[in-house]
Amino acid sequence: MISIAVVDDEQAFSDSLSRMIRQYAKENGLEVEITCFQDGMDIADDFKARWDIIFLDIQMKLLDGLATARRIRTCDRDVVLIFITTMAQYAINGYEVDAFDYILKPLSYPQFEIRMNKAVREVEKKKVHTFVYLKKYSDIIRVSTDDILYIEVMGHTLRYVTDGETYEKRATIGEAEKELEGLPFARCSLSYLVNLKRIDRVGKDSVFTGDRELPISRNRKKEFLQAFSDYLEAGF
Repeated sequence: MISIAVVDDEQAFSDSLSRMIRQYAKENGLEVEITCFQDGMDIADDFKARWDIIFLDIQMKLLDGLATARRIRTCDRDVVLIFITTMAQYAINGYEVDAFDYILKPLSYPQFEIRMNKAVREVEKKKVHTFVYLKKYSDIIRVSTDDILYIEVMGHTLRYVTDGETYEKRATIGEAEKELEGLPFARCSLSYLVNLKRIDRVGKDSVFTGDRELPISRNRKKEFLQAFSDYLEAGF
């Protein structure tokens, strides 16, 4: 699933772009979720990092595209930003907010397809062992794996603990290990999967991450310490 936001105050263009996105998804066998906003203020207020691609009009009445992008970048450094503009010179300022690309109005489908091919490749590259989608109350939120301190088993639910938030997911810890395969995560016990990047200290029988001390079980100790040693020797 690719989550896409379209932010444009011209309803006709927003509808047209949405149709192109759906056509592209159908032709390429993709699942997409499209959310439309009529102004930058609508998406920037209480912004949550849940979109993969944001199409963002540069000229809008309340909050223009560049100001919107600056707010977005304070919360999400990885979302693919594509500016919408009537004149290419306006898109040059997009470099300051790490814009990925721009599209010119009026937009034809062949032009859109070229941009979309590039954007989807970028999203897929970023998603490879980089993000997980987790639940917080009724919201589904994209969380960087770098932000995860550890994962804890609680009954039939996994708790993904970061510095400031705790998210939940209905899965087994084995499924979490498979999803994070290739990343520096290791089991220190039956109930904990630890992000080796976020370890502060390793004691005799425990590991410290954030403000938590997690136990290292006897039967996991050798394997866990070897994984941590390999991680350090790899030069991280």
